[in-house]
Order: sequence, then C-alpha cells, then structure tokens
Amino acid sequence: MTQPDANARFEAVVLTHLDAAYGLARWLTGNAVDAEDVVQDACLRALKGIDGFSGQNARAWTLAIVRNTAITWLARNRPRALVFTDNMEAAERAAASLPHGGSPEDDLIAKANGDELAAAIAALPLPLREAFVLRDVQELSYREIAAMIGVPLGTVMSRLARARAQLVRTLGVQT
Repeated sequence: MTQPDANARFEAVVLTHLDAAYGLARWLTGNAVDAEDVVQDACLRALKGIDGFSGQNARAWTLAIVRNTAITWLARNRPRALVFTDNMEAAERAAASLPHGGSPEDDLIAKANGDELAAAIAALPLPLREAFVLRDVQELSYREIAAMIGVPLGTVMSRLARARAQLVRTLGVQT
C-alpha cells in the first residue's frame, strides 16, 4: 500500500476512534498525561500495522492496539503491585444477588457520585479494570474483549463479575 493510501486508511480506521482510545488509555493508566503518551504510541503502532487491518471492526482493532500499548507502557513505567483478593465465590454470590431491576453499574451510578466511581474503578486490579472499562464504558462485546486480551470468554465474564462485585463492595451499594 502506498503511503498516501496508508495515511487515508489510518485516518478512516484509527482517528475516528481517537476519543475511545484516549478514554481506554485514561482508565488503564490512571492519568491524562500518561494516557496521551499511550495513545500517541498506539497511533504509531497502528500506522505501522494498518496494512494488517482486515476491515472487520475498526473500533475493536484500534482499542486492542491501545490496550496492548498501555500494558507495555505500564510494565515499563510502573512498579508491579501484588494484589490479594477476597473469597471469589462470595464476591460472585454478592454480584448475583443484586436486584434484577437494574444492572450493577446502574446501581453504582445511581448511588455514587462520579468522583467516587472513578476512584473505585481506578483502584481495581488491572485485569478487572480493563474488563470493566472495555465492556461497560467502551461497550465492546464479551467476544471482542476475549479476542482483544487473549483470554477465554468465561475469563472475561468472571473478571467482569469480580470487578462489579468489588465496585459494589467499595462503594457500599446496598442491595
């Protein structure tokens, strides 16, 4: 592909999803400056790899590049933290016991202010945070998330349930 063709394709495929890319990077890195760095690196990677885009789902393809770039950036620039979790079965039971009138995120948004919710999401361990943000903020399907992060569909569902349960506990949402 010639450079003008690659640039035009890059604009059509990647730049139309720049806001979503920044939003994902912001959630994964935790701050605006780092998110800008990640998105810039991701755009360079996307431009270099635009020939490999198959034309299926431009948004998912772009967000996968941003996600992978963020993971690489975090590994280089942030110390690793050891995270201990509570009883997983109890967390899943708590999430399952929420009222069926609304989703857990609806209950969270209704009962927590934006700053508390943002802080609670930022405090999630990275695998849970990325599953939550990709599904409930970026609105990707479970299958798209599984393909993007390279885990089975059940793992995505489990991470999402654990993230929601932890948010419910953190924000003190009463059932």
